[in-house]
Amino acid sequence: MEGEMRLAVLGASGRMGRMLIRAVEEQPGVMLSGATERPGHAWVGQDLGEAMGGPTNGVTVSDDPLEVFASASGVLDFTTPAASLAHAALAAQARAVHVIGTTGLTAEECAAFAPAARHACIIRAGNMSLGVNLLTALVRQVASALGADYDIEVVEMHHRHKVDAPSGTALMLAEAAAAGRGVALETVAERGRDGMTGARKTGAIGLSALRGGDVAGEHDVIFAAEGERVVLRHIATDRMIFARGAVKAALWGRDRPPGEYDMTDVLGIAGTTA
Repeated sequence: MEGEMRLAVLGASGRMGRMLIRAVEEQPGVMLSGATERPGHAWVGQDLGEAMGGPTNGVTVSDDPLEVFASASGVLDFTTPAASLAHAALAAQARAVHVIGTTGLTAEECAAFAPAARHACIIRAGNMSLGVNLLTALVRQVASALGADYDIEVVEMHHRHKVDAPSGTALMLAEAAAAGRGVALETVAERGRDGMTGARKTGAIGLSALRGGDVAGEHDVIFAAEGERVVLRHIATDRMIFARGAVKAALWGRDRPPGEYDMTDVLGIAGTTA
């Protein structure tokens, strides 16, 4: 249909890939224009609808991202750090909106998106949900308001299949807490404890990761002091919230100038985390 935004899903067969496809199919104003999988994957060359166990939808799964980018005005990318960096260069060439939900990125990898962002709109976030991004804003405000006598711990739990720890969301929340205190996270982070660790360091921000079952995502940010605790929590019960957020981000980025954005920009709450 004329006026619809053409979106491609990268890594179509994965857990998030399938949900992204569903989210595109459900969202008015967008259409699925393409899908990719790695070379040699069983889905390559198949009709995407049939590969997913349903009726044909006219989209053939490709192992050539360049071909898919050429016919898309936006791409949804929840793949791997190396793949997302390679995709960013293609998005820059195609001037396509690149929505990145990939987690496990290092600081160096995050910085490497800058050249592509000079030519395309890149929207990257450790979590695409409204609730988590509001929580991030709150964490920064609370960390700024409470002194160093409040210890900060970020605790997250995800399903047994998650491969990176801590989660991208946990890191996003810890970064917000550190920013609220005016410090760099890498200078205060404590990523797990074992053995005779000694007393907790004043000003440290702890991160703990739990894995098990089918947990979609649970995140607690704990501010603990003598005599009281403040606990900010987000519980995700359906991963579709992340997929719908990604589609919302793509639509928001459609007419934006090149640059790097995140979900606080998309949701209009960037000022609350400044």
